Order: sequence, then C-alpha cells, then structure tokens
Amino acid sequence: MNDPKTKAEALELTGYEVGPEALAIRPAPLERAWMNETNDAFAYRCLPLNVANQLGWELLCPTGFRASWDGRVEQEGISLEFDAEPSTVVLSHFGSGILTFRVRIVFRTSPGHDLWVSGPVNRPKDGIAPLEGLVETDWLPYTFTMNWIFTRPGHSVRFAAGEPIARIVPYPRGYAERFVPSLRALESDEKLQDQYWTWQYSREAFLESAGDASSEAARAGWQRHYMLGITHDGTEPAEHRTRIALPPFRKAPER
Repeated sequence: MNDPKTKAEALELTGYEVGPEALAIRPAPLERAWMNETNDAFAYRCLPLNVANQLGWELLCPTGFRASWDGRVEQEGISLEFDAEPSTVVLSHFGSGILTFRVRIVFRTSPGHDLWVSGPVNRPKDGIAPLEGLVETDWLPYTFTMNWIFTRPGHSVRFAAGEPIARIVPYPRGYAERFVPSLRALESDEKLQDQYWTWQYSREAFLESAGDASSEAARAGWQRHYMLGITHDGTEPAEHRTRIALPPFRKAPER
C-alpha cells in the first residue's frame, strides 16, 4: 500500500467555479453499468480496467437532453431537445457535428502540470465520441470546453442528468517526452523471456483445463496473478495497487 503523501509532497488542483452553472465534479468511480452486466461481472477481473476507471475526476452533465446531427457542417446541423429548461452549458458551437459542453470552471494546477481532459473512461456511447485535450492549467486564466463529435449523421444520442461527460487527470508537462522508446527481441533479456514463457505455458494449460467442469481451473474461474501482484514464478513487484482512492473536491472557506 502506498504511504499517504506528506504536506510537502502534495500538489494542487483547484477549481474556480464561474457562476451557478459550473459543472458538478466527483472522483471517478470503479463501477460501470456494462461491466455489471457481463457474465458473473467478469469484466471486474481485469485489474488494469478497474484502475483506469478510477483515475481522475468526472465532470457531470447538468441536465438531461437528446442531441441529433443531420450531417451539415453548420452549427444548425445539431439539434437539442432538453428534458426541462434549456441549459446554456450545452450547445453547438463549432459545427461539423461537434457537441460542446461549457465546463465553467477555471482549473489551476501546480507549476509544471497540465490537465488531461478526456471523455469518461470506459463509458462507450453509440454514435458520438469524446474529443480529448491537454490544457496548460498552471497558468491558464480562463475555462475550456469539453467536446464530443458525432460519428455519423441521422443518429440521436441521449445524455442523462448527472451522467459523466468528461474526465480530468493532472499530467506532468513533458512527461512522455522524457522516455527513450526502443524495441528488442525477447531473447535479449533471459530473465524476462523465462518469465514470459512460464506465464504463456501456464495460461494455455489453464484455458485448456477450464473446459472441464471438474477441473481446478474451472473451480477457480480465472487466474489472479496480476490481481495479487505476483508473477507465475513467485516474483513480487516493489509496488502494486488494486484501487485508487481520490479525494473529492471540497468547498474552500470564503475569504
């Protein structure tokens, strides 16, 4: 388990709400409706999926509405039908089948940190896809928008009130550029090669025996090595996590 960050190590992520229509925000939860509906909820056996689900904070749709696009590039190509009073947060601003949400929060991060803005992770939506951006929020003094693009005309989509429409994650500026990528043959690392083939043979044997209802593999249901943080040869990593617990945004006291 990771030790809590000390005050000296803490980084800042502050949201300044611009008026009453600022979007609600919450830590991204583990659960997904489609994962619940898989056979025996097997999707939750995928630890990388679980951890990705919880990484960051989600911005929530302020009202229920239905949007459709007729294929035109003009702003008027998108039509909106709200469940109640129309919201100025949702609009067609750019045209070309792009649906826009005004976030109406000015985010500020610690120096050297951007904000990665994406669609809500592992929440597919038929007919429309989120557009992602990387924003330099350590100096930016204004808001940004979250945008979704229709993937085909003649199709309508529904967003429910409280549905996640964006995910934000702080990201160290230039982090990916610090890496030096390379490709090598597996045989060049003898230890890694042995670990890989130990896993591969074990995996094949497990899948082969899982078809026999009386087998140990069938009773186990799935192999848990990654979930437990251990390789097939018993090696344990220095760090391993199965959950992410992010704090919620809290209202700061008025000055």
